[in-house]
Amino acid sequence: MLSTLLVQLLTGLSGASSLFLVSAGLTVIFGVTRVVNFSHGSLYMLGAYTGWSILSRLPREPLPFILGVLLTVAALALLGALLERLLLRRIYAAPELLQLLFTFGVVLVVQDATQAIWGPNDLPLPRGRWLRSFVEIGDARVPLYDLILIAIGPAVLAALWLLLTRTRWGTLIRAATQDREMVAALGVDQKRLFTSVFALGAGLAGLAGALSLPDGSANLQMDLSIITDAFVVVVVGGLGSVPGAFLASILIGVLQAFGIVVLPQATLVLVFVIMAAVLVVRPNGLLGRPQAIRENPASTTLIRPAEPALRWLGLAALILAAAAPLFVGPFLLSVLTEMAVAMLFAAALHFMMGPGGMASFGHAAWFGLGAYAAALAVKGLALPMTAGLLIAPLLAGTAAALFGWFVVRLSGVYLAMLTLAFAQIVWAVMFQAVDLTGGDNGILGVWPAQWATDRLVFYWLTLALCTAATLVLRTILYAPFGYALRGARDSELRAAAIGLDATRLRHAAFTIAGAAAGLAGSLAAFSKGSVFPGFIAISRSVDALLMVLLGGVQSMAGPIVGAIAYTGLFDLLLLATDQWRAVLGLSIIVLVLAFPQGIAGTAHRLWLRGKEA
Repeated sequence: MLSTLLVQLLTGLSGASSLFLVSAGLTVIFGVTRVVNFSHGSLYMLGAYTGWSILSRLPREPLPFILGVLLTVAALALLGALLERLLLRRIYAAPELLQLLFTFGVVLVVQDATQAIWGPNDLPLPRGRWLRSFVEIGDARVPLYDLILIAIGPAVLAALWLLLTRTRWGTLIRAATQDREMVAALGVDQKRLFTSVFALGAGLAGLAGALSLPDGSANLQMDLSIITDAFVVVVVGGLGSVPGAFLASILIGVLQAFGIVVLPQATLVLVFVIMAAVLVVRPNGLLGRPQAIRENPASTTLIRPAEPALRWLGLAALILAAAAPLFVGPFLLSVLTEMAVAMLFAAALHFMMGPGGMASFGHAAWFGLGAYAAALAVKGLALPMTAGLLIAPLLAGTAAALFGWFVVRLSGVYLAMLTLAFAQIVWAVMFQAVDLTGGDNGILGVWPAQWATDRLVFYWLTLALCTAATLVLRTILYAPFGYALRGARDSELRAAAIGLDATRLRHAAFTIAGAAAGLAGSLAAFSKGSVFPGFIAISRSVDALLMVLLGGVQSMAGPIVGAIAYTGLFDLLLLATDQWRAVLGLSIIVLVLAFPQGIAGTAHRLWLRGKEA
């Protein structure tokens, strides 16, 4: 028994050490530059592939292995510096969500580039004898490599502590973390400083990627699988706190190791349960400090009613959308139906994100709950489709109200990550409740009522419901509630001074957004004829974020334009090229750089400029 506990403890510490290496680089980068670097997982993946290319050509002995790992660290540090100089320094002044969108575009480009260079297959590293050896501790046999990883984590922590506290460069890093403007006023070259920070963070990610090879393989799924856990560690530990990241890594690594034995069914979401519990008790993480609010006029512009000319343009577009099915084939009709659902899904996220100032990484939870509610109503309770369409937003809205009570008390990245935690918990419940939801097999045969089985009729129904729900959201935003919500977003203290309860306003907005997303999910279920756990996956929430940010947060038309553009571009690229990720990623990068206010926001600004001229 004791030997089993010891093995599990050492396994957890080994995993914690690897997780800390990735999270430490992400923590240092965010602490100084305040860039939410979603592409940090790509650097980890490139570290594994680069390490494989180097280590597989070296003798299987300890010294060549160490040399290969160090060469990988140097290569990734150089790559990180180039990435910062060529791309990321262009978005330092951008809002955090635009940074997230931009770096997600980088992720897509790197994925296709990696596949083009190394191929689609997993690349395992042939292990030397010393990598397969064990150490006997009592009655337990512990892999030697696990013990090496356990030692590397604290060693890196100590090295970072010395670097940050005992060198001039470290002093500048800590100063920049506290007050970048003051550091610049003292004559410090911020560009060079930021480049060196990115090089350090990328080198740590490369170290983690190379060290992961003896226990796994280099594969194309590494980037997204690690970045979620890394973000969780950074948030639980406290943004910008390296000791906090180390403490959070140990907490998560050890609990996951024992969770596999004690609660195997909870392993899918254990990390997110931990994050949710920590953030509810300590909103800034274990060792984090409250983050200063970044003033950004572009992100707090009032959402004003559209001019009459633009309203007429919107009406014309709606008439065109209603008439389009008369002239297109079945495939384009399915794309149009998908666009209508995406429009409502994005508008629901925008409702809480733009006017409410609450970014969500887990908005797919309410979309998926709506889909499952409609499917279970039709398949499990034998209710008509109309009942399913009514139950879906009620259930999703109720769940959003319950979760929102915890969520709306946070802000910024902490709020966004807590929504991600709740979404992953919902995903795990739907995935594991096989008797109720079918698990990974999903719920099949979720078809519309007989009067709506014709795809043309169902499209018109979907378009009507999505348009009506979007207009309801718009009406609420231009009602006193909407103005109060935007007032609380722009200045919570001033709102409180005039009697507005910002927490209650955000809670109401969160609930309404969840109900609207649930309606969109129910329509998606009837459109696809089935429901799977993928309806609640992280990728679905990312899609909604991309739609809102591509269209523009500052206008009600933004999520609509973004949903149409993203859905159309995605479907078109899937048909046109195998390198659709790279093309989509480059399109996102160009759009963020050229149109930081989104497509609709930029078009509206140009229209006003032309009107004034």
